Amino acid sequence: MEKIVEIPEGIEVNLEGDSLAIKGPRGELRREFKDPEIKTGVEKGRIVFSTESRKRKTSALLGTWAALARNMIGGVSYGWVCRLRLVYSHFPVKLKVEEGRLVIQNFLGERKSRVARLLPGTEARVEKDEVIVTGADKELVGQACANIEQTCTIKGRDRRVFGDGIWILGKPEVDKGDKDEESA
Repeated sequence: MEKIVEIPEGIEVNLEGDSLAIKGPRGELRREFKDPEIKTGVEKGRIVFSTESRKRKTSALLGTWAALARNMIGGVSYGWVCRLRLVYSHFPVKLKVEEGRLVIQNFLGERKSRVARLLPGTEARVEKDEVIVTGADKELVGQACANIEQTCTIKGRDRRVFGDGIWILGKPEVDKGDKDEESA
């Protein structure tokens, strides 16, 4: 059984032992693919994950690795973007990005600002009531969004009345918007 991931033009893939490095216009990502039953290879413009085993877990891992490789290729080609929406009804909230963190001021009228940590390799920008997180690694973009969402967790108040927060609008998507602007 094998899974094949095509390598598009302009993407450089190197396999050093169990470590797969993928380099493109948006940066370089590296990940270890280590399992005694699965062989990883790079040949003729494609990444091949193969196994002789018919075990269910090995088959699942094979598909997971292929998906991870596709995500890495998408990240170094275009990048990933995830959008969050600021919702407030009681107190006006002010957002600003500084030094790798998102500062949330006046959330629920609190005097102390809440701070969400952005992970290395991710960037955030604020546009009106939206926070847009971008980066080359899909997992880091998703985790940065989760950090922001969790920072606005409300405790000690009725969730039915206080729906305030910063909410993730969807999964991280390939950021093809910047590519279209460059080619236009």
